[in-house]
Amino acid sequence: MRFSFAESMTDPAYYLPLAQACEAAGWDSMIVPDSIAYPEESDSTYPYTPDGTREFLDGAPFLEPFTLIPAMAAVTEQLRFTTFVVKLPIRHPVLVAKQATSVAVLSNNRFGFGIGTSPWPEDYAICDERWERRGARTDEMIRIIRGLATGDYFAFDGEFYDLQSIKMTPAPTKPLPILIGGHSDRALRRAAELGDGWMHAGGDPADLTRYLDTINELRKRYERDHLPFEVHVISLDAYSEEGVERLHEQGVTDAIVGFRNSYEPGPDTEPLEKKIEAINWFGQEIIAKTR
Repeated sequence: MRFSFAESMTDPAYYLPLAQACEAAGWDSMIVPDSIAYPEESDSTYPYTPDGTREFLDGAPFLEPFTLIPAMAAVTEQLRFTTFVVKLPIRHPVLVAKQATSVAVLSNNRFGFGIGTSPWPEDYAICDERWERRGARTDEMIRIIRGLATGDYFAFDGEFYDLQSIKMTPAPTKPLPILIGGHSDRALRRAAELGDGWMHAGGDPADLTRYLDTINELRKRYERDHLPFEVHVISLDAYSEEGVERLHEQGVTDAIVGFRNSYEPGPDTEPLEKKIEAINWFGQEIIAKTR
């Protein structure tokens, strides 16, 4: 079992020392979220809070992940960094491919590219991208990014994108893992058909079993069940030795662990020292004892 530290919407100056603390305490990776802007007026809801509220995002500090990750990689040697998740269809796939491959190169392949589709029309409007057919566009974008990440010449002729044969240099020396986030039927299908893994966003433990069963069945249907596949999960089971064993038995490869409720409105007032104390406690009491 691998363990990923989840921290977001905190003081930007904290990220580098937090990354160093995670590496020293035996963690495997850090999760990096993505958000571009917050609209002053909106009636959109958030799918992962009970009442759909999204006010906790108002004024929350987000650093752009393709910028933040190389900075953290520069002060660490082993720690991996995974986006959770980049809102892919509000961007252009060729530009994203260049950003993602550059991060993979600079981090020496310590990058997991978690992607999803934004649930908010405003994200598409401010980036001048279409809300309609966003899922189908995402499928094409994944194929384009995967093709360009090889470092070979790659061309694409699809419904939404027509790409002449081009090459991107430098390219990662290992395949770029593309991890699919989301709980919808379409997201689970996308993970099984096109992804190298799936990222879970929390919720009822019973739902997790259903999601995993669905993905496993779909991977068999697409004849991809023989390929390596990462399963990143948010679960209270990750906070105990017995729970970690249960997750392992379910096929979970990566447990996402945090120590505060990021959905609470207002600024993060927790000091850096307290965050590092939690990182060290988990490293000693859970990571070291389950290895």
